[in-house]
Amino acid sequence: MSTATTPPTAAPATRRRLPGSASMVPVVAPLVLLLLVAALGPLLVPYSPIDVVAAPDQPPSAQHWFGTDIYGLDVFSRVIAATRNDLVVGLVAALLATVIGVGVGLFTGTNESRGGVPGSVARGLTRGLDLFDALPQIVVGLVLLAFFGRNLLTLSVVCGLLMVPTQARVVRTEVLRVRREAYLESARLSGESERGLLLRHMLPNSTWPALENASYIFGVAVTVAAGLGFLGVGLPPPTPEWGAMIADGATAASAGRWWSSLFPCLALAVTVIAFSNLAHQYLRRR
Repeated sequence: MSTATTPPTAAPATRRRLPGSASMVPVVAPLVLLLLVAALGPLLVPYSPIDVVAAPDQPPSAQHWFGTDIYGLDVFSRVIAATRNDLVVGLVAALLATVIGVGVGLFTGTNESRGGVPGSVARGLTRGLDLFDALPQIVVGLVLLAFFGRNLLTLSVVCGLLMVPTQARVVRTEVLRVRREAYLESARLSGESERGLLLRHMLPNSTWPALENASYIFGVAVTVAAGLGFLGVGLPPPTPEWGAMIADGATAASAGRWWSSLFPCLALAVTVIAFSNLAHQYLRRR
């Protein structure tokens, strides 16, 4: 008597080609440093990041390593404290965009070629996401924050929602690719249900690229949050945030007092580059 065998689920190709440990050291090291600074921030700051501690616009010195800003706040303490806030925004945004994007991408990818209500909804959702993605992110963020208020949670959620179309598009593309694979048709012919196909084959093979892309989403979300802060609609003052610090120090920098904007700029650049490099290390091996 013969027994039917279910074709094994093809493992995502990327999972079989993870970066080597040696090549990842320069990529992971800045990320570990950023996470340590965010976790140990309160222990590292010599002054309160929200209290005036000296005269305004003091240059870097032994007492104030990064100088003071236009209000007399310690720039070093604020850069360190802002690290936690900005990383929280990036983390929440990446998680939210990935969770929603995976669900939307799976739904649109599996249903848009079908007829009936599911197909119509999937096609409409795809067009709606394309339209939403075409809008300027900063403008959409301004509107949403004006409506829902300005705090760490709303800023994180808004940045995450802005990234949903990107993740949904990645997953949808992978679903369309997986649907053409021979092993999926073989599984269907062996009697696998549509739900089984979705859970055992499409879900694991289509979501892995979105998980890789989350590090890119993280960096973009931090950049968007900084842009909103620069425009004065991010976290309310005196909450430390890199974009707002850059904006506050821009005028002083034009007068030669460069320190209050330079150091938050460097912190933002290091963070975005670190997470972008992480995404690049994975994506170039696909």
